[in-house]
Amino acid sequence: MRDRYHNDLDKVVDRLLQLFDNVESSISQATRALLEADLETAEQVIAGDQATDTLCREIESIAIDLQMRQQPVAYDLRLLLTAQRIVGDLERSGDLAKNIAKQARRRHPDHVVPDQMRHTVAAMGKAAESLLHKAHQVFANEDAELARRLDVEDDYMDALHRELLADVIASSRTEAVETAVDLTLIGRFYERFADHAVAIARQVVYLSTGELA
Repeated sequence: MRDRYHNDLDKVVDRLLQLFDNVESSISQATRALLEADLETAEQVIAGDQATDTLCREIESIAIDLQMRQQPVAYDLRLLLTAQRIVGDLERSGDLAKNIAKQARRRHPDHVVPDQMRHTVAAMGKAAESLLHKAHQVFANEDAELARRLDVEDDYMDALHRELLADVIASSRTEAVETAVDLTLIGRFYERFADHAVAIARQVVYLSTGELA
């Protein structure tokens, strides 16, 4: 019975690491679809979100079942609670990647991002990938020290977001209203993506120390 219990705990961790991989791939592909007006890649991100959602449900189901049947305590309980919270952040992150891909699909074959703002949006995409990758490492290695350093990269994302909004305002006389709306939404999507990565890292601090970050 205990062997099954520990196998199920391992399954939660394994599935969660797979979920990190899925969402990392989604945000990378979504940024490429956005910057390159790549319809095929955009469609892949949108369709792939269903697999992400299914994996989220599987992890939640196992975690809830373990809590009900085994009544875990101490570290094991923190692991299951942390996993459920991280699943929520990753599911919403996957939705944000899907939203970015949908923006690319809606404007195809046109580019959503004007040439003068491509550098900023590309930097936001790279920052989002970096933050989630580090959150992945934080969880995989239970690295509380790295977790605490993610706030610095989040500040960088916030600075890029402000830069994008300033560019949108400055170009409001030359760009269509639709473009301004799209870019405002895209900036918000990337900013929220970063927020979820930081939230994940803080959950790992709780997992490792039992203290809320």
